This record gives sequence, structure tokens and C-alpha cells, in this order.
Amino acid sequence: MGLSFLSAVLAVVLGLSAALNTTQGTPGPEATTTQEPRHSGITSRILEVNKDIIQTLMEGDVAVPRKRNAMRCFSDANSCKWPKSFNGMVEVPYHISNYFYASEKAAIVGAMESFHMNTCIHFVPYTGQTDYLNIGSLSGCWSTLGRSGGKQDVSLSVYGCVSHGIIQHELLHALGFKHEHTRSDRDQHVRINWENIPSGNAYNFQRGNTNNLGTPYDYSSIMHYPKDAFSRVYGAETITPIPDPSVQIGQRNSMSAIDIIRINRFYGCWWVAVAQG
Repeated sequence: MGLSFLSAVLAVVLGLSAALNTTQGTPGPEATTTQEPRHSGITSRILEVNKDIIQTLMEGDVAVPRKRNAMRCFSDANSCKWPKSFNGMVEVPYHISNYFYASEKAAIVGAMESFHMNTCIHFVPYTGQTDYLNIGSLSGCWSTLGRSGGKQDVSLSVYGCVSHGIIQHELLHALGFKHEHTRSDRDQHVRINWENIPSGNAYNFQRGNTNNLGTPYDYSSIMHYPKDAFSRVYGAETITPIPDPSVQIGQRNSMSAIDIIRINRFYGCWWVAVAQG
């Protein structure tokens, strides 16, 4: 990871309030558990939900960690992996706030089970483990990157974030995965239209020194931004696929096949990875 990106992280920390609105009132109507419309991908919805929150975020939904040692995740994803248990599974403890209705809890657990079916990642109920995900309805949709240690907040606001694809997206951040458009080889696959990006949002498009795990650039990844992410003018493209600008990006509502392959390669789910090729 280059110094420019780490400098951008520090600039955001210094320039924005790190205050977090954790106040939770009376739950809203149970209908707030949402389903994604077919015409809109989950990354567009995440950015829309998060646009007015005061939580310090990188790339729209990655929380800047308060613990200095957790910053290493931005430069070395391997340092923030969740550990394997004796049975070869990667068990990630979680606690779900009682603020959620039963149907909302079911949606969260259902998204977790999609990892169980395709990878060696198993989300397990918190029973006193040192490191765990604390899933609540805070302000917006966000997570820290990788295992940061101790109680680790994941925000899934009932006002727009409790849907299958958004839950998967934020859990992927918690597992250590970044947005697709920050890949080291992204300039071979997309053009970043800097002229359409406000200077204050340029840090959201910094390219990283990433381990791409031998997988191709995935326009259909659930971790890909939409074409107009952070645009200074409504509808103006900030990301354009190349060489074919008509390729759809940021439209997916669940993990792609390549997303799943990357999880298995990153965490050494070898028996699943072999089957997937």
C-alpha cells in the first residue's frame, strides 16, 4: 500500500469527526427489512444511506479503526484474518443487537448462512470470545476492515441496510475484503474520471497494492462501486469500464462466483477451493 493512501486515511481521520451516533430509540416498523430493487445495486444503496452520517468512513462504508494496530489492515490484509479453528473452519463470533426485529435477525443470519454454504467461513454466536462482531443498527451501513480485535462494530441500520446483499457486503469488509475498484490492476479494467469527483472524495478512489489471489477483475463483484459513485454531478460517471463502457458494474445484489472463490483462497478453504478450480 502506498504512502499516498495511508496519508489519505490520516487526512480523513483528522478532517472528519470520529463521533458515532449509537443512540437507538424505539424500533421502526418491521417493514424496514428491505429488499433490493432489481434496477439498483447494493453499493448505490449503501452510499445513499451513508451520505449524511457523521461516522468517519473510507470509500463510503469502511470505518476507520480507533485502534492504531488495526490500521495495518489497510496495508496488509493477511495481518487481519480471522483464525482457523482446529477443525479447519474459520469461526467468526457475532452478537446481534436485540434492537432488531425477529425478521431482521433472520435476514442477518440468512446472509451469514450463504457463507456457510460456499466457504469455510462460519459465523457462530458469541459466547465470550475475545474478538467478535457486534452487529447493531447504528448510523448507516458500515464495517471495519478485517479482524480489528475485541468488540468490533458492524452497523446495519434498520433504515435501509438490513437486506441480503448489503449484509454480505459489510460482512466481506469484516472478513478483510476491500472494494473492487481499488485493486492494483484496476486501471486495466476501469477508467477513473477524476474530473467528475469532488476533491474531498478523491481518497475514495485510491488504488491499493492488493493481493488479487489469482482472480480476474470482477465487474460483477458485490464489492464493486456503481458508475456514478461520489459524482459531483448527478449521473456523471466516476468509474467507466474499459474497453467496453456499456459493461454493468455495481448492480449485483449477492456475492458473485469470483467473490466466493476469493474468500476460499484468502482463507485457505482448500477443499472448497479445489472443487471450485
